[in-house]
Amino acid sequence: MSATESAQSTQPTCAGALAEFEAAWNDPRTTSVELPPVDVNRTLAEQYLVAPPTRMTRTQVWDMEVKKAWDPLTYIPYVVSEGGSWAATDLPDGRRHLRSSIQKAWLSDERGRVLEDVFTDPAAQRVVFLGRARMTGPDGETLLADPYQPLFHIEHGVGGTEEEPDNLWRIVLLTDQPDPRYAAEFAAAATAGGLPGFLEIYLARDLGVAVRRR
Repeated sequence: MSATESAQSTQPTCAGALAEFEAAWNDPRTTSVELPPVDVNRTLAEQYLVAPPTRMTRTQVWDMEVKKAWDPLTYIPYVVSEGGSWAATDLPDGRRHLRSSIQKAWLSDERGRVLEDVFTDPAAQRVVFLGRARMTGPDGETLLADPYQPLFHIEHGVGGTEEEPDNLWRIVLLTDQPDPRYAAEFAAAATAGGLPGFLEIYLARDLGVAVRRR
């Protein structure tokens, strides 16, 4: 059984979603990559011209994560060209919804449908996105993910303190053997510096702050 086939069932809690993520992360067949934490305010101060002068709080970074999880087209339009969420339900330890989007491939300009089971954990300030091969759409139709790249799970999170927040990100691709091309691609993006695009969008759209790379 492949890693993709073994990662199809999820206990309907945030804890269960994290357990599924960790199982895939630790599977020797998959490709796991964690980016260094982004010190949000240090990056803003050192790499941007900001008007008015602004420091983000951990609360604001988490607000961005929650909004982005539900509305990818607004917060990651550089990746997503079509997207929507539905079936939001409360869980004992957070919230769950389903999401479909058309996304750019990680290693090329090819695009395809990505289906995700999304778990938002407000206590840990973490959102776990579990890639799915198929799911039931908002109108009861069957949706299928496009096989243009491996399924993947992503964890977005917030670390640090209220006054000095960090943006956290890691991904596990459900490959049949580790693929170093993905680690190289993500490392190159991290080396380029700056804030993730979704934080720049949140600053402009939600906080009314003009940001420009130095």
